[in-house]
Amino acid sequence: MLRIALTLDKIEVIAPNLKRRLSGVTATIVRLLPVQARSIWIVATGPGLPAHVPSIPLWSVIRMSRRTHRVWHARRNTEMLMGLVLRHVLRKRLKLVFTSASQRHHTRYTRLLISGMDAVVATSRKSASYLRRPARVIIHGIDTGTFHPPLDRRAHRRSLGLSENVTIGCYGRIRRQKGTDVFVDAMLEVLPRHTGVTALVIGRAAHKHVPFLQGLREKVTRAGLQDRILFLPEVPVEEMPRWYQALDLLVAPQRWEGFGLTPLEAMACGVPVIATTVGAFDELVVEGETGRLIPPGDVEQMRAAVDATLVLPATLQQWSAAARRHVEAGFRIEDEAATLNALYRELLDGGGGNGTELTG
Repeated sequence: MLRIALTLDKIEVIAPNLKRRLSGVTATIVRLLPVQARSIWIVATGPGLPAHVPSIPLWSVIRMSRRTHRVWHARRNTEMLMGLVLRHVLRKRLKLVFTSASQRHHTRYTRLLISGMDAVVATSRKSASYLRRPARVIIHGIDTGTFHPPLDRRAHRRSLGLSENVTIGCYGRIRRQKGTDVFVDAMLEVLPRHTGVTALVIGRAAHKHVPFLQGLREKVTRAGLQDRILFLPEVPVEEMPRWYQALDLLVAPQRWEGFGLTPLEAMACGVPVIATTVGAFDELVVEGETGRLIPPGDVEQMRAAVDATLVLPATLQQWSAAARRHVEAGFRIEDEAATLNALYRELLDGGGGNGTELTG
Protein backbone atom coordinates (compact mmCIF):
# COMPACT_ATOMS: atom_id res chain seq x y z
CA MET A 1 0.00 0.00 0.00
CA LEU A 2 1.44 3.35 -1.04
CA ARG A 3 2.00 5.64 1.93
CA ILE A 4 0.58 9.01 1.07
CA ALA A 5 2.47 12.18 1.95
CA LEU A 6 -0.58 14.03 3.28
CA THR A 7 -2.62 14.15 6.42
CA LEU A 8 -5.99 12.46 6.52
CA ASP A 9 -7.63 15.89 6.66
CA LYS A 10 -6.36 16.73 3.16
CA ILE A 11 -8.12 13.79 1.51
CA GLU A 12 -11.05 14.96 -0.61
CA VAL A 13 -12.27 11.74 -2.25
CA ILE A 14 -12.30 8.12 -1.10
CA ALA A 15 -12.82 5.26 -3.57
CA PRO A 16 -13.56 2.07 -1.61
CA ASN A 17 -12.67 -1.36 -3.00
CA LEU A 18 -14.33 -3.83 -0.67
CA LYS A 19 -13.47 -7.00 -2.57
CA ARG A 20 -10.17 -8.87 -2.36
CA ARG A 21 -10.47 -10.90 -5.58
CA LEU A 22 -9.59 -9.13 -8.83
CA SER A 23 -12.69 -7.89 -10.61
CA GLY A 24 -13.67 -5.34 -13.24
CA VAL A 25 -14.40 -2.79 -10.51
CA THR A 26 -10.97 -3.30 -8.95
CA ALA A 27 -9.33 -2.97 -12.36
CA THR A 28 -11.21 0.30 -12.93
CA ILE A 29 -9.97 1.74 -9.64
CA VAL A 30 -6.40 0.58 -10.25
CA ARG A 31 -6.11 2.18 -13.70
CA LEU A 32 -8.19 5.32 -13.05
CA LEU A 33 -7.31 6.53 -9.57
CA PRO A 34 -3.62 7.35 -10.21
CA VAL A 35 -4.71 9.56 -13.12
CA GLN A 36 -7.36 11.29 -10.99
CA ALA A 37 -4.81 11.81 -8.23
CA ARG A 38 -2.86 14.20 -10.46
CA SER A 39 -5.46 16.91 -9.82
CA ILE A 40 -7.43 15.98 -6.69
CA TRP A 41 -6.63 14.44 -3.30
CA ILE A 42 -8.13 11.00 -3.89
CA VAL A 43 -7.31 7.67 -2.23
CA ALA A 44 -8.60 4.13 -2.37
CA THR A 45 -9.31 1.96 0.64
CA GLY A 46 -9.82 -1.78 1.00
CA PRO A 47 -7.97 -5.05 0.25
CA GLY A 48 -6.29 -6.31 -2.88
CA LEU A 49 -4.91 -3.01 -4.19
CA PRO A 50 -1.45 -2.84 -5.82
CA ALA A 51 1.29 -0.77 -4.26
CA HIS A 52 1.21 2.06 -6.83
CA VAL A 53 -2.40 3.05 -6.02
CA PRO A 54 -2.67 5.81 -3.37
CA SER A 55 -4.44 4.05 -0.50
CA ILE A 56 -5.29 4.24 3.19
CA PRO A 57 -6.32 1.45 5.58
CA LEU A 58 -10.06 1.05 6.20
CA TRP A 59 -9.63 1.89 9.86
CA SER A 60 -8.29 5.32 8.86
CA VAL A 61 -11.68 6.16 7.37
CA ILE A 62 -13.30 5.77 10.78
CA ARG A 63 -10.67 8.05 12.35
CA MET A 64 -11.22 10.86 9.86
CA SER A 65 -12.51 14.17 11.15
CA ARG A 66 -16.25 14.80 11.03
CA ARG A 67 -15.63 18.45 10.17
CA THR A 68 -14.19 17.92 6.65
CA HIS A 69 -16.41 17.43 3.60
CA ARG A 70 -15.40 14.51 1.39
CA VAL A 71 -16.75 12.41 -1.47
CA TRP A 72 -17.26 8.65 -1.07
CA HIS A 73 -17.35 7.02 -4.53
CA ALA A 74 -18.94 3.55 -4.34
CA ARG A 75 -19.15 1.03 -7.16
CA ARG A 76 -20.74 -1.90 -5.29
CA ASN A 77 -23.71 -2.38 -2.96
CA THR A 78 -21.45 -3.04 0.03
CA GLU A 79 -19.65 0.23 -0.62
CA MET A 80 -22.90 2.20 -0.87
CA LEU A 81 -24.02 0.66 2.42
CA MET A 82 -20.73 1.54 4.12
CA GLY A 83 -20.99 5.11 2.85
CA LEU A 84 -24.50 5.44 4.29
CA VAL A 85 -23.33 4.05 7.64
CA LEU A 86 -20.36 6.43 7.72
CA ARG A 87 -22.64 9.40 7.03
CA HIS A 88 -25.73 8.59 9.09
CA VAL A 89 -24.30 6.55 11.97
CA LEU A 90 -20.75 7.88 12.38
CA ARG A 91 -21.77 11.37 11.22
CA LYS A 92 -19.01 11.78 8.63
CA ARG A 93 -19.61 14.70 6.26
CA LEU A 94 -19.73 12.69 3.05
CA LYS A 95 -21.22 13.25 -0.38
CA LEU A 96 -22.07 9.83 -1.76
CA VAL A 97 -21.54 8.82 -5.41
CA PHE A 98 -22.40 5.49 -7.02
CA THR A 99 -21.27 4.24 -10.43
CA SER A 100 -23.51 1.70 -12.15
CA ALA A 101 -22.39 -0.49 -15.04
CA SER A 102 -25.39 -2.82 -14.76
CA GLN A 103 -27.29 -3.81 -17.90
CA ARG A 104 -30.37 -5.03 -16.04
CA HIS A 105 -32.98 -3.75 -13.63
CA HIS A 106 -31.73 -3.33 -10.07
CA THR A 107 -33.13 -5.24 -7.11
CA ARG A 108 -35.30 -3.40 -4.58
CA TYR A 109 -32.38 -3.46 -2.13
CA THR A 110 -30.00 -1.86 -4.64
CA ARG A 111 -32.61 0.77 -5.55
CA LEU A 112 -32.97 1.60 -1.87
CA LEU A 113 -29.22 2.11 -1.54
CA ILE A 114 -29.10 4.20 -4.73
CA SER A 115 -31.87 6.44 -3.39
CA GLY A 116 -29.47 7.53 -0.65
CA MET A 117 -26.76 8.69 -3.06
CA ASP A 118 -26.09 12.35 -3.85
CA ALA A 119 -25.01 11.55 -7.42
CA VAL A 120 -25.23 8.55 -9.71
CA VAL A 121 -22.89 7.83 -12.64
CA ALA A 122 -23.65 5.36 -15.42
CA THR A 123 -20.84 3.94 -17.55
CA SER A 124 -23.01 3.90 -20.69
CA ARG A 125 -26.32 5.23 -21.97
CA LYS A 126 -27.68 1.68 -21.81
CA SER A 127 -26.74 1.43 -18.10
CA ALA A 128 -28.40 4.78 -17.45
CA SER A 129 -31.64 3.50 -19.00
CA TYR A 130 -31.96 0.92 -16.19
CA LEU A 131 -31.73 3.51 -13.42
CA ARG A 132 -34.85 5.03 -11.92
CA ARG A 133 -33.25 8.41 -11.29
CA PRO A 134 -31.18 10.83 -13.36
CA ALA A 135 -27.55 9.83 -13.89
CA ARG A 136 -24.47 11.27 -15.51
CA VAL A 137 -23.09 9.13 -18.30
CA ILE A 138 -19.29 8.96 -18.02
CA ILE A 139 -17.88 6.34 -20.34
CA HIS A 140 -14.65 4.58 -19.44
CA GLY A 141 -11.43 5.70 -21.08
CA ILE A 142 -8.15 4.06 -22.02
CA ASP A 143 -4.51 4.97 -21.40
CA THR A 144 -3.57 5.60 -25.02
CA GLY A 145 0.09 5.89 -24.04
CA THR A 146 0.18 2.33 -22.76
CA PHE A 147 -2.25 0.89 -25.32
CA HIS A 148 -0.92 1.87 -28.74
CA PRO A 149 -0.18 0.19 -32.11
CA PRO A 150 3.19 -1.56 -32.49
CA LEU A 151 5.76 -0.27 -34.95
CA ASP A 152 5.72 -3.62 -36.79
CA ARG A 153 2.92 -6.03 -35.97
CA ARG A 154 4.52 -9.05 -37.66
CA ALA A 155 7.85 -8.51 -35.88
CA HIS A 156 5.99 -8.00 -32.62
CA ARG A 157 4.29 -11.36 -33.04
CA ARG A 158 7.68 -13.00 -33.52
CA SER A 159 8.88 -11.44 -30.26
CA LEU A 160 5.98 -13.15 -28.46
CA GLY A 161 6.81 -16.52 -29.97
CA LEU A 162 3.84 -16.44 -32.35
CA SER A 163 3.75 -16.96 -36.09
CA GLU A 164 3.81 -13.87 -38.30
CA ASN A 165 0.45 -14.82 -39.80
CA VAL A 166 -2.79 -12.89 -39.46
CA THR A 167 -3.95 -13.33 -35.87
CA ILE A 168 -7.44 -13.11 -34.36
CA GLY A 169 -7.95 -12.94 -30.60
CA CYS A 170 -10.62 -13.50 -27.99
CA TYR A 171 -9.49 -12.19 -24.58
CA GLY A 172 -11.12 -12.36 -21.15
CA ARG A 173 -12.55 -14.81 -18.66
CA ILE A 174 -13.49 -18.15 -20.19
CA ARG A 175 -17.10 -19.10 -19.58
CA ARG A 176 -20.35 -19.42 -21.50
CA GLN A 177 -21.47 -15.91 -20.49
CA LYS A 178 -18.40 -14.52 -22.23
CA GLY A 179 -19.22 -16.40 -25.44
CA THR A 180 -15.88 -18.18 -25.71
CA ASP A 181 -17.67 -21.14 -27.27
CA VAL A 182 -19.16 -18.88 -29.98
CA PHE A 183 -15.67 -17.70 -30.88
CA VAL A 184 -14.25 -21.22 -30.99
CA ASP A 185 -17.17 -22.58 -33.04
CA ALA A 186 -16.83 -19.71 -35.51
CA MET A 187 -13.07 -20.26 -35.79
CA LEU A 188 -13.59 -23.96 -36.48
CA GLU A 189 -15.42 -22.90 -39.64
CA VAL A 190 -13.34 -19.85 -40.56
CA LEU A 191 -9.78 -21.17 -40.27
CA PRO A 192 -10.09 -23.98 -42.85
CA ARG A 193 -11.13 -21.29 -45.36
CA HIS A 194 -8.12 -19.06 -44.57
CA THR A 195 -4.82 -20.89 -44.44
CA GLY A 196 -2.20 -19.20 -42.29
CA VAL A 197 -4.63 -17.46 -39.93
CA THR A 198 -4.13 -18.10 -36.19
CA ALA A 199 -6.70 -17.68 -33.39
CA LEU A 200 -5.76 -16.95 -29.77
CA VAL A 201 -7.88 -17.52 -26.67
CA ILE A 202 -6.35 -15.84 -23.62
CA GLY A 203 -7.97 -15.85 -20.21
CA ARG A 204 -8.73 -17.75 -17.05
CA ALA A 205 -11.45 -20.29 -16.44
CA ALA A 206 -12.63 -20.31 -12.83
CA HIS A 207 -12.80 -23.76 -11.24
CA LYS A 208 -16.46 -24.30 -12.07
CA HIS A 209 -15.82 -23.33 -15.72
CA VAL A 210 -12.85 -25.69 -16.26
CA PRO A 211 -15.09 -28.42 -17.80
CA PHE A 212 -16.40 -25.77 -20.24
CA LEU A 213 -12.82 -24.92 -21.27
CA GLN A 214 -11.87 -28.57 -21.53
CA GLY A 215 -14.82 -29.18 -23.84
CA LEU A 216 -13.62 -26.39 -26.13
CA ARG A 217 -10.09 -27.81 -26.20
CA GLU A 218 -11.40 -31.26 -27.08
CA LYS A 219 -13.55 -29.84 -29.88
CA VAL A 220 -10.51 -28.07 -31.37
CA THR A 221 -8.39 -31.23 -31.11
CA ARG A 222 -11.05 -33.33 -32.84
CA ALA A 223 -11.04 -30.81 -35.69
CA GLY A 224 -7.25 -31.08 -35.98
CA LEU A 225 -6.82 -27.32 -35.39
CA GLN A 226 -4.92 -27.38 -32.10
CA ASP A 227 -1.92 -25.73 -33.80
CA ARG A 228 -4.05 -22.85 -35.11
CA ILE A 229 -6.53 -22.23 -32.25
CA LEU A 230 -4.25 -21.66 -29.29
CA PHE A 231 -5.41 -21.57 -25.67
CA LEU A 232 -2.91 -19.45 -23.71
CA PRO A 233 -2.88 -18.86 -19.93
CA GLU A 234 -4.14 -15.67 -18.34
CA VAL A 235 -1.75 -12.75 -18.83
CA PRO A 236 -0.92 -10.22 -16.08
CA VAL A 237 -2.78 -6.94 -16.54
CA GLU A 238 0.40 -4.97 -17.22
CA GLU A 239 1.33 -7.30 -20.11
CA MET A 240 -2.02 -7.16 -21.91
CA PRO A 241 -1.10 -4.27 -24.26
CA ARG A 242 1.59 -6.49 -25.85
CA TRP A 243 -0.99 -9.17 -26.61
CA TYR A 244 -3.45 -6.72 -28.14
CA GLN A 245 -0.61 -5.40 -30.31
CA ALA A 246 -0.18 -8.93 -31.70
CA LEU A 247 -3.69 -8.97 -33.17
CA ASP A 248 -5.12 -8.02 -36.53
CA LEU A 249 -8.69 -8.48 -35.27
CA LEU A 250 -10.33 -8.84 -31.86
CA VAL A 251 -13.57 -10.74 -31.39
CA ALA A 252 -15.71 -9.84 -28.35
CA PRO A 253 -18.37 -12.59 -28.42
CA GLN A 254 -20.02 -11.96 -25.04
CA ARG A 255 -23.59 -13.05 -24.38
CA TRP A 256 -23.76 -10.55 -21.48
CA GLU A 257 -21.45 -7.79 -20.30
CA GLY A 258 -21.62 -4.91 -17.84
CA PHE A 259 -19.41 -2.51 -19.80
CA GLY A 260 -16.52 -4.39 -21.39
CA LEU A 261 -13.15 -2.68 -21.89
CA THR A 262 -11.63 -5.15 -24.33
CA PRO A 263 -12.91 -3.38 -27.49
CA LEU A 264 -11.43 -0.05 -26.33
CA GLU A 265 -8.12 -1.66 -25.37
CA ALA A 266 -7.91 -3.37 -28.75
CA MET A 267 -8.91 -0.30 -30.78
CA ALA A 268 -6.34 1.81 -28.92
CA CYS A 269 -3.76 -0.67 -30.26
CA GLY A 270 -5.09 -0.21 -33.80
CA VAL A 271 -7.05 -3.47 -33.76
CA PRO A 272 -10.55 -3.54 -35.31
CA VAL A 273 -13.27 -5.32 -33.34
CA ILE A 274 -16.14 -7.65 -34.13
CA ALA A 275 -18.38 -7.44 -31.07
CA THR A 276 -21.83 -8.44 -29.94
CA THR A 277 -24.50 -5.88 -29.10
CA VAL A 278 -24.19 -6.27 -25.33
CA GLY A 279 -22.71 -4.09 -22.60
CA ALA A 280 -21.51 -0.79 -24.01
CA PHE A 281 -20.10 -2.40 -27.17
CA ASP A 282 -22.54 -0.68 -29.52
CA GLU A 283 -21.50 2.65 -27.98
CA LEU A 284 -17.81 1.88 -28.50
CA VAL A 285 -17.56 0.14 -31.89
CA VAL A 286 -18.60 2.11 -34.98
CA GLU A 287 -20.32 -0.28 -37.39
CA GLY A 288 -18.44 -0.50 -40.70
CA GLU A 289 -15.77 1.97 -39.54
CA THR A 290 -13.89 0.41 -36.62
CA GLY A 291 -15.42 -3.06 -36.90
CA ARG A 292 -18.73 -4.92 -36.91
CA LEU A 293 -21.60 -5.50 -34.47
CA ILE A 294 -23.62 -8.72 -34.41
CA PRO A 295 -26.28 -10.28 -32.15
CA PRO A 296 -24.97 -12.29 -29.16
CA GLY A 297 -24.80 -16.07 -29.38
CA ASP A 298 -25.04 -16.25 -33.19
CA VAL A 299 -22.21 -18.45 -34.44
CA GLU A 300 -23.21 -18.14 -38.10
CA GLN A 301 -23.22 -14.32 -38.06
CA MET A 302 -19.92 -14.36 -36.19
CA ARG A 303 -18.41 -16.69 -38.79
CA ALA A 304 -19.74 -14.57 -41.65
CA ALA A 305 -18.48 -11.31 -40.11
CA VAL A 306 -14.96 -12.66 -39.53
CA ASP A 307 -14.86 -14.35 -42.93
CA ALA A 308 -15.93 -11.17 -44.74
CA THR A 309 -13.31 -9.15 -42.86
CA LEU A 310 -10.45 -11.53 -43.68
CA VAL A 311 -11.12 -11.48 -47.43
CA LEU A 312 -10.72 -7.67 -47.49
CA PRO A 313 -7.26 -6.87 -46.11
CA ALA A 314 -7.50 -3.24 -47.29
CA THR A 315 -10.66 -2.77 -45.23
CA LEU A 316 -8.91 -4.32 -42.23
CA GLN A 317 -6.11 -1.76 -42.57
CA GLN A 318 -8.58 1.13 -42.87
CA TRP A 319 -10.46 -0.06 -39.79
CA SER A 320 -7.18 -0.35 -37.90
CA ALA A 321 -6.29 3.32 -38.45
CA ALA A 322 -9.86 4.45 -37.78
CA ALA A 323 -10.00 2.44 -34.54
CA ARG A 324 -7.00 4.23 -33.08
CA ARG A 325 -8.35 7.66 -34.10
CA HIS A 326 -11.73 6.79 -32.60
CA VAL A 327 -10.25 6.03 -29.18
CA GLU A 328 -7.98 9.09 -29.21
CA ALA A 329 -10.92 11.32 -30.07
CA GLY A 330 -13.38 10.20 -27.42
CA PHE A 331 -12.13 7.56 -25.00
CA ARG A 332 -8.96 8.76 -23.28
CA ILE A 333 -8.60 7.90 -19.60
CA GLU A 334 -7.55 11.49 -18.91
CA ASP A 335 -10.98 12.67 -20.07
CA GLU A 336 -12.78 10.13 -17.85
CA ALA A 337 -10.67 11.21 -14.86
CA ALA A 338 -11.26 14.92 -15.50
CA THR A 339 -15.02 14.47 -15.83
CA LEU A 340 -15.24 12.51 -12.58
CA ASN A 341 -13.06 15.04 -10.77
CA ALA A 342 -15.32 17.84 -12.00
CA LEU A 343 -18.31 16.01 -10.50
CA TYR A 344 -16.47 15.66 -7.17
CA ARG A 345 -15.66 19.39 -7.18
CA GLU A 346 -19.30 20.21 -7.84
CA LEU A 347 -20.37 18.11 -4.86
CA LEU A 348 -17.66 19.44 -2.57
CA ASP A 349 -18.63 23.00 -3.51
CA GLY A 350 -22.21 22.29 -2.47
CA GLY A 351 -23.82 21.64 -5.84
CA GLY A 352 -26.14 18.81 -6.79
CA GLY A 353 -25.13 15.73 -8.68
CA ASN A 354 -27.92 14.56 -10.93
CA GLY A 355 -29.65 15.30 -14.14
CA THR A 356 -26.83 16.21 -16.49
CA GLU A 357 -25.38 13.81 -19.04
CA LEU A 358 -21.63 13.98 -19.40
CA THR A 359 -19.53 11.85 -21.72
CA GLY A 360 -15.83 11.39 -21.71
